[in-house]
Amino acid sequence: MHEMRSQHTLPTPLTPLVGREQEIATICTLLRRPEVRLVTLTGTGGIGKTRLAVHAAREVLADFPDGVYFVSLAPLSDLTLIMPTIAQALDVKESGARPLLDLLIADLRDKHLLLCLDNFEHLLPAAPQLTGLLSACPHLTMLVTSRAVLHVQGEHLFPVPPLAVPALTRRPPTAETLLSSAAVALFLQRAQAVQPTFQITSTNARPIAEVCIRLEGLPLAIELAAARISLFPPKALLARLSQRLNLLTSETRDVPARQQTLRNTLAWSYHLLAEEEQLLFRRLAIFVGGCTLQAVEAVCGAPGDGAGKGVDGVAKLLEKSLRQQTEPEGEEPRLGMLETIWEFALEVLSASGELETTQQAHATYYLRLSEQAEAELEGPRQVGWLEWLEREYDNLRAALRWGLSEAEGLEGEHRKEVALRLGGALREFWTMHGHLSEGRTFLEQALAASTQAAPDLRAKALSVAAHLALYQFDPGAEARAREALALYQQLADQAGIASCLHVLGICATWRGAYDQARALLEESAALYRARGNGYRLGWSLVLQGVMDQAQGEHARARAHYEEALALFKGLGSVEGIAMMHFRLGLLLFYCQGDTLSARSSLEEASRLFREEGNTAGVAVSLLRSAEVALLGQGKLAAADVLAEEALDCFRGLSYKGGVAEALFVLARVQTRQGDYSAARNRYAEILTLAREGDDTRQISVAYRVEQSRDRIGGPSEHDEQGNILLYVEGLAQVVAAQGEGAWAARLWGAAEARREAIHAPRPAVFRTEYEHAIAAARTQVEEKSFTVAWAEGRAMTLEQALAGLQETSLSEPVPEALHAPRPPAPTDLTAREMEVLRLLARGLSNAPIAEELVVSQLTVKAHLRSIYSKLGVTSRSAATRYALEYRLS
Repeated sequence: MHEMRSQHTLPTPLTPLVGREQEIATICTLLRRPEVRLVTLTGTGGIGKTRLAVHAAREVLADFPDGVYFVSLAPLSDLTLIMPTIAQALDVKESGARPLLDLLIADLRDKHLLLCLDNFEHLLPAAPQLTGLLSACPHLTMLVTSRAVLHVQGEHLFPVPPLAVPALTRRPPTAETLLSSAAVALFLQRAQAVQPTFQITSTNARPIAEVCIRLEGLPLAIELAAARISLFPPKALLARLSQRLNLLTSETRDVPARQQTLRNTLAWSYHLLAEEEQLLFRRLAIFVGGCTLQAVEAVCGAPGDGAGKGVDGVAKLLEKSLRQQTEPEGEEPRLGMLETIWEFALEVLSASGELETTQQAHATYYLRLSEQAEAELEGPRQVGWLEWLEREYDNLRAALRWGLSEAEGLEGEHRKEVALRLGGALREFWTMHGHLSEGRTFLEQALAASTQAAPDLRAKALSVAAHLALYQFDPGAEARAREALALYQQLADQAGIASCLHVLGICATWRGAYDQARALLEESAALYRARGNGYRLGWSLVLQGVMDQAQGEHARARAHYEEALALFKGLGSVEGIAMMHFRLGLLLFYCQGDTLSARSSLEEASRLFREEGNTAGVAVSLLRSAEVALLGQGKLAAADVLAEEALDCFRGLSYKGGVAEALFVLARVQTRQGDYSAARNRYAEILTLAREGDDTRQISVAYRVEQSRDRIGGPSEHDEQGNILLYVEGLAQVVAAQGEGAWAARLWGAAEARREAIHAPRPAVFRTEYEHAIAAARTQVEEKSFTVAWAEGRAMTLEQALAGLQETSLSEPVPEALHAPRPPAPTDLTAREMEVLRLLARGLSNAPIAEELVVSQLTVKAHLRSIYSKLGVTSRSAATRYALEYRLS
């Protein structure tokens, strides 16, 4: 058995950690103590807090089964962005009117998880936010790096010491003696990285030791000094370092000694650069959270620079340890800068008088690419551009902040224009990636500051603000859309008018004004059609189809979906194609009873959602595929596998409604298999989740996928209230099978009364099973008693009818006579396929199976494909479970 490893997002160091064994052991001991929830590593910049935290976090991975997550806070300057940044790292998506903090707490409350928060010193006033999160999440632990103490309750401090430096005496040091010093060991490691033949000798031993002592064992300072070894021998290095330190010490007496040393080391390194390298170094400080080489050339280059000059400059800075290459971005590397170096570079940039022009170049570059991305998000490269926007979000935030910053005259107007244009361009990104509140806040600030802006810019910002409000189910969306509509009508901007009508149509559905909503959406679609905007037309058709489906006009809904699918295919929009296969799958099965076509459509939706990286889409398409397999095809094993995978996805999304629905499928599988005790326990869990669950105005992104891109009001076969009634009716079927017919009758009666009260008819696919269950229950209870119990249930609330469920869910074994017979074992497998399946269930991989049966591995693969097809499963684990279920192993 392989040990289960905890998931993590820790960065991978490119070099080994030197001389920190004792510190690692102490930190790990702290993190493993249950009463220790917050550990803060403190120390000056460059002392190695981040490397130490990452290494310690790796050591305790097994102690945190729900994962270890690394969150860099260095790019942040706004205290309100701390929780959104943590949520982003944990993939907790903002979903509506429910506060993001509530969603984050809901995700973390029951998890044994370690958050590694890096660089907190500039966010100290927000430290109580951390203790608030810890108080609400009893199994959460935090490891924080900061130059300053947080000064909050429960904080356990670990001051990070410098590396051990050698103790020099009058006797010449030996290489062996020096290498026992961690500082010297680090110097040697980094020196050999730039000059592989470098060694400690009797000649250079003392100068090396003195360099490490002068740098006080600070890892960053040592690395920077060692990077110069190919240019300056240790003795020359020591001389220059001493001169630089002596020169700068008197100018920085108001900061701690170690910080003086590090600043001096950075200044020394900077002044050793050629003039062009200095220019590039300080301009690189404008980037937040890293950048690409393309961005460097566009923002940092001087007029007249030829192609490749920026690349050459970056290469030189990489060689001198003043820049870092981080994870590759496709074919192009991504560049970062250590925070301490970045702070120094920013100071130098400000002192140079180039800050304003560099900020403007930075904002202009990201505005241009964001507007390019806006167009690309409607085509086949949508996924790649969304990933780019997420990677560059810290830079986009910096550009947005610059656009809102104060300036006089024409410069101030230019910044406001950049702010409005950039805010307008990010609409799809903000909605697709769940940055709803942040986007709305920015746009509202930009609109307030730009009352005299050009009408077209203001109209677009208003329209985007309306769309973001729409995704949060905020009625304020309508007012913003009407304000934008008035401006677009003055400008005769047909695309803008269509966008506003689209929002107003959805708002009308919230009020139940379906005729008005239909008219608005049809007008919007006509305008998009006239302009040839297939992408927007497609989504307008989707909304019309959803409304048609909700009102029972299934043929019309299908026509709208199929036209939208054709448009999205023509554009190559993965998101649109996936959504249309999903919508068609729901319509085909739940409304038109076409099981085979529905299963095929939902499988294609799941595949495309995976390609897009849309976990919510994968989850809901798997869930509906499971229902098709169960209700339409009677394939219990396939339904079980699909529902289990959907369950994992929903749990990862912290979406209780989805978890409950997946468990509902699993409970029905157990019911059909006659495992009533297990099914009853499932229902207890399901109903607890449903009663805690997600408010229909605050639900997660998974629900928005189910309802298409925008929520449509009105009846829905899978809304929360309808689901709870299905769960109650499913429980009634189980307790009836366990011989408790009177209680089953009360449950059915209470559900029936509630359905009538909220006008929620039972979905057609559940009716046959429902009627059979009632008929079977009537045979257990005298007719008059059954009728009385039913009437009693109709007079009860659901809670009253469910009273006692938790206490009785762990019920005694059910008499064998009450168990439904196990479905027959598969009979269409060949003899050889049965042999392969038995060996598979014993845990054998393809090679041992081939050896056992004296066939090739290709033949084994062919048999497995046939087995999967006949069993209706898609994986080895599912086939193994099937074999074990039928005792074929």
